[in-house]
Amino acid sequence: MPQDMPAGVVGAPSGRSGLRRSHAGKRRDGATPRSAVRSLIQDVASLTVGDDRAGLIDQLRQLEDLKGAIAGAQARIAVAFDVAERRSQAEAGVPREEQGRGVAAQIALARGESPSRGNRLLGLAKALVTEMPHTLAALESGQLNEWRATVLVRETACLTAADRCGVDDELAADAGTFVGAGDRAITAAARAAAYRRDPSSVARRARHAATERCVSLRPAPDTMTYLTALLPVAQGVSVYAALTKKADALRSTGDQRSRGQIMADELVERTTGSRAGFCGVDLQLVMTDRTLLQGDNEPAHLTGYGIVPADWARAALDPKQTPTADRAVDPGRFLSSAHVRAGKGVTGAGEGVAGHESAAQCGRTPASERSVQRGAVPDPELEHRVWIRRLYTAPGTGELLAADSRSRFFTTGQRRFIQVRDRSCRTPYCDAPIRHYDHIVPWQDDGPTSLQNGAGLCEACNHTKEIRGWRASTRAGPTHTMDLRTPTGHIYSSTAPPSLGRVVPHKVV
Repeated sequence: MPQDMPAGVVGAPSGRSGLRRSHAGKRRDGATPRSAVRSLIQDVASLTVGDDRAGLIDQLRQLEDLKGAIAGAQARIAVAFDVAERRSQAEAGVPREEQGRGVAAQIALARGESPSRGNRLLGLAKALVTEMPHTLAALESGQLNEWRATVLVRETACLTAADRCGVDDELAADAGTFVGAGDRAITAAARAAAYRRDPSSVARRARHAATERCVSLRPAPDTMTYLTALLPVAQGVSVYAALTKKADALRSTGDQRSRGQIMADELVERTTGSRAGFCGVDLQLVMTDRTLLQGDNEPAHLTGYGIVPADWARAALDPKQTPTADRAVDPGRFLSSAHVRAGKGVTGAGEGVAGHESAAQCGRTPASERSVQRGAVPDPELEHRVWIRRLYTAPGTGELLAADSRSRFFTTGQRRFIQVRDRSCRTPYCDAPIRHYDHIVPWQDDGPTSLQNGAGLCEACNHTKEIRGWRASTRAGPTHTMDLRTPTGHIYSSTAPPSLGRVVPHKVV
């Protein structure tokens, strides 16, 4: 801890002045920006937490102010990096229209965020630094947090640079305009100011918003999901009203389900045509054969969602049951209740090629060497069909094994294998669905079409990886690992998620 900043100074009534004086002194002494930031991290980490109630509240407030100052500094640094990277690309002969590609991706990796979040952070930084100085000053002084600064930038995005500066002057957040204001109040004030400046641009923005309608899916706890639809207001209200009307009608006839349950069930049935929800979609459910046939509690993995309980996974294979996390399931029951067939397995060194077998034969493959993958499609006679595909794993490490291909394009089996192994985009911090099956070392650089040299990426990350100065490579080891090197020389590693059934050694105390 520096001599001029005793322990606990962040909690002192003077706010952040102690930190500022301390690090200003260090800069005058010739410390580099990196060492100054490193020292600031150490100072905060060594902060003394007292037991005085008023002092603890002061510390919380002042640390919140510090977060705002850091967010402001990050914005300035992001803009400076964008300028420096564009200059470097220009000197390297990159066409003007392509300059700046990969900047947001590097910012995202440095901040531990997804590429899409990196784009938003860079846009926020540019708007604050170049067009909204009052908002940036309010952020740096702690009068606004990063989210509320983002709201002001977002609500003025449709304006010209001059009009946005005018709104920034009018609202003057650094003058205390929004003291005590919540998110809704700030949003309303920004919208009103933007409309006064340029009503036509606000109207154009509303019309353009309809083109961004979409549906998204994200995991929720306890094997649930959030299915979200972004719709024009008239359509959204209509959908909600139709579901509400149906729920009220059924409730009036004695239906014991809650209003919300009826609306959710009605949405599923109207969308898929089936109350069970199966509509010809291939659901990739991966589990060990111990879970499938022996009642083991090793969880399964549902592609597009994540980890699901073993009982739920077994129930999902039985069309006569509704998968729930609290229902015990006979591990062999689904074999007689749904049509099951074995597909071709993926083999590794020393293993024979798995041919077409009966379900019972598939079940006799050693538990330590196999995982099971299931796909569900509709059937005119049964509620759904079940396919069993065998995927071999290395004993001990759980690493998935397979043969390579001499083709430039990954085979269907290899793509399915990579999907199961990687689960989502392999770029660090990016959880986007896999859209491209990419050669880590490019094909034109003699990269083989193999599982070791293959990775699942989203479209944006695959295009970023091809930008000048980016390099990717694989690393030898028990688990598939990819190293991504950015133009600045920073290396970020991505390791495939742990395979199901992998034995984790217990720590001996």
